[in-house]
Formats: sequence, structure tokens, C-alpha cells
Amino acid sequence: MDLEVKGIGTASRNVKRQKSAQGWRICSSDAYGPRPDDVPALDLRRLGDSDGENDLSYTPVTKEQPRLASPDSTSTVSWGTPFPAPSSRRRTYRQESPVDEESPEGLTSLDEKAIQQQCYTSKPYTAEQSRRRSETEDLAAQKKKQAVVEQVLVDQLSRAVISDPGQDASTTDLSQQRTSLPGLGSAPLRFRNRKLHQTKVKTSSTLTESLLSNKLRFDARIISRNGRDACRELIGFFFAFDKSITVYEYRQFGKNRTKALPFIQRGIYCHQYGRRKRRQYDVGDFHVGANLTFLTAQHVGLPTSIQEKPLLTLRIIGIDEMAKHSLLTSSNPALSKQEIDDRNTVMSVQGLLKEKLKKRGVLTMTGLVRFFHQRDQCGGGVLQKMELRQGLKEFHLELSNKDFESIWLVLDQDGDGEADYYQFIRVVIGEMNEFRKAFVRKAYMKLDPNKTGSISVNDISKFYSGRKHPKVLSGECSEQQVRAAFLDTLKESCVSSNEVTYCEFETYYEGLSLGIADDEDFANVMRNCWAV
Repeated sequence: MDLEVKGIGTASRNVKRQKSAQGWRICSSDAYGPRPDDVPALDLRRLGDSDGENDLSYTPVTKEQPRLASPDSTSTVSWGTPFPAPSSRRRTYRQESPVDEESPEGLTSLDEKAIQQQCYTSKPYTAEQSRRRSETEDLAAQKKKQAVVEQVLVDQLSRAVISDPGQDASTTDLSQQRTSLPGLGSAPLRFRNRKLHQTKVKTSSTLTESLLSNKLRFDARIISRNGRDACRELIGFFFAFDKSITVYEYRQFGKNRTKALPFIQRGIYCHQYGRRKRRQYDVGDFHVGANLTFLTAQHVGLPTSIQEKPLLTLRIIGIDEMAKHSLLTSSNPALSKQEIDDRNTVMSVQGLLKEKLKKRGVLTMTGLVRFFHQRDQCGGGVLQKMELRQGLKEFHLELSNKDFESIWLVLDQDGDGEADYYQFIRVVIGEMNEFRKAFVRKAYMKLDPNKTGSISVNDISKFYSGRKHPKVLSGECSEQQVRAAFLDTLKESCVSSNEVTYCEFETYYEGLSLGIADDEDFANVMRNCWAV
């Protein structure tokens, strides 16, 4: 016991001697042995609270991760001398290069940060978890579609009965009905505000459920830069007996109440854009990836944000293939020679540019959108021919005169010398398929549950997960560093540094998608980052 007390006293005197000679730098070498050269001296004058303790840019003094001494060491307290360990377990830190510094391949540090986001290729769920999740999603989708189908049948049958001209026939039943309903006046019954049970149900021209069941169901989305409109869930129907179309929106009010509401009233419509303009819709026009165009002036019930533009474009993202196969006939029109030439031209140009964008697609896509947005003085989303060509030249995506003129003929079919620059980018560079876009919409809806149309960067930072990133799993960098790299590249693509719109969020993943060849790999990226 005396020896232990004596040892403590000796160590205290050594500390005091160091304090008087060199200030508050403590080095109790007599008690614990000599300090290794690679261990910095402890200076108590520099200790204190720091606002930058959680700064992601902090870099340790040494490259090696401090480790405890080996078990056979005779020292009681270790200074952190590293001992041999498997190289796969070693943790290293890499200092990021400045934004304007380029690698030998011509990639900036922002390009390298964006490429990091393509590495989430590991499956986030086991096979059993993926199967159960898929079954749950399929069951929910089936219930949703069945609810819409039932609502459509009820609405169309009720409307057919009420609006039938046979309701105006002057029969004894109608005379009795008029006397039993005083104050309705002499207007025809179909124009009066009445319930379905107040009508003459049996008429000669009433629709039947059998006629309405001969239909083609499809899922659709709105091509829009407005996040609220782009995330609307639309389910449409094409009725073969009269070639009419109707589109319903599936909406959820609160947690438990859902409702299917008419979005496009049932009617016979024609193409309003493209090579088939003014041609009536037929079964052959419905396939995944096809566009349906409608004049907003013909649909007064559309939301105000959609009515601002003269044309409404719906993209088909899913279809009942069995129903389509049963409705197809040999009389359905095939693609014309002009449509085939347009498709071949677009695919040829996209093949040339996609190769250039494989490693720097994010910054090029987002920079191109920002470049066009700055030149859009009126805010209408359209630019002239020379401005679009200048944008391609600015980002080293030059096309030959022949290819550019061919693309321009596809876009400017009205001949007004202007084109929507978002559509221009989709045609020249291409866009994600609907499988990938569905994951982007799911992630955005999770980030913006109130459908405000924009998300704060702080909210995005809270939801983003980098735990499954390969560099985090291997110990090469931390989750905070991966998150910071994602936010840096996302902010670079936004007009505002604090808010991210749906259009900017989608454009970011459009660019990221160019470097991911497999659809399942892209799905794993979104599932690992956003748990969708």
C-alpha cells in the first residue's frame, strides 16, 4: 500500500515539474514510460468546447487509425501504438479535392461525389423480406384499382340513366312523379336536381354493365414540373364499344378515407400533339410509355396549376396487357414511316450522348436545366432554337447540323420556332424508364407528404440514409461524409440552396440514372437511400 501511495506522489511531482517548465503540457514519462514520436503532446491550454466538433471536414493528424497495444505488451496504459492487423479492417480518411480540381479523367470532386451515389448495389432486404414487401404492395395496388373500377361503373351507369332522353317521355308515371314533386317547374327531369331513385330507370338506351366491362384499364401520371401534379395517382379506362376515354384520380383524405374522383370526363378524344394530331384514340395508342394529350380548355374541372398551360400530357406507366390483347384487332393502325424515322433519329442521337454522360451525368443534366432556366425570361418553359443549341455547346454535347435539324423537326411540329426545353432534354439525352421514375416519385412523396411542391434541405438530410453505402460498411468513410457528399451535389443542381423542387429532385436522379445500367441496381440505390 505504501508503494502505491509513493508511486502516485512521484507521478504528481513529475507533472508539477513539467507544468512549471513547459506550461500545462503534461508528459508523465516517469510514470508511464517515454512518449512515442508520432503521438502529439497534450496541451491543456488548447482544450475547450468547439462549435466545429461535428464538422464533417475534420481530418485526423495521422493516416492510421489509433489502436490498442497488443495483448503481450508490458505497458499498463497504451499510447495508441498501432499493431499489425488485416488490411481489410484498416480505416482510412481521404481529403476531398477542391471543386475546381480535376482528376486525370476530367472529373471534378463534385462528379466523384455524384458517382458515389451509384454504389448502393447491395440488396437492402433478404429474399423473404422482398417477397413479403412485394406481396403487400401488390395487394394494396389491387384494392386501389378495384375501388376505382367500382366507382367508375357506378358513376357511368348513374349518369347514363339520369341523362337519358327517355326520362322526358310524357307517360303516366312521369305525370304522377310531377304531381308528387311540387315546385320542380316544367323543365325536363334530366335537368333537375334529383336523386337516382326519382328517375325512370328502365329506358331503351341505358348503358349496361356488360358494355362497360369491355374496357382497357391503364395507369397514368401527369408530365409536369409541379410536384403536386406529377405525383397524382391516375387510373384511366378506354371503352371499346364507343372508343371513349375517362380518367379518374385516386385520392386519400387523412389516414382511412379514400375516394376516386373524375379527372377527365368520359368522352371521345383525339391526339392534340405529334404526328397523329387530330386522329381519334384507338386501342393501339395505349402502351407503356405512350403519351395522351388533352386540351385543358375542354376540362373546366382540372386544377388551376394544370389549366395554366393549354395542353395536358398524360404518360401511361402501366396497362392491363390481357385486356389489351383481347381488344386488339387487325385493323389497328401501325406506325407510319415518318414516326419510324423520328424514333430512329432520336435513338441514334441518344446513343451518341449517353456515352459522354455516363460518368458526369448528374452535373451535366442539372447544369443544362439550370442554364435553360436562366434564359427563360418569361417563365413559360420554352426557348428558341439557337438558345437550345447554345446549351448543348456549353456542356460539350455538340450535335452535327444534320442530327440537330432532324431533332428540331421532331420537336417543333407546330413551326413556331420554339420548344419546351424539358422536352428537348428528354428527346436529346433520354429519360429514365417508368420503373425507375416510380421509385423517384415514391421517395419524393415520402419527403413531401403534405404535397407543398418543395422540400427543405434539412428535411432531406434527416431522411437520407448512408448506412448501407459500401465505403461506410468497409470503414473508408463515415455516414456523415456520404450524406454531405449527396447534399453538395444536390444543392449544386438547385436554384435555391435551401429548397429542392420536384423537378430538381427528378433531374438529379435522371443524371444519376445514366451511370446505372441495370434497373434492379437503381432500385437498390433508392431503397437503401430512402427506404422506399
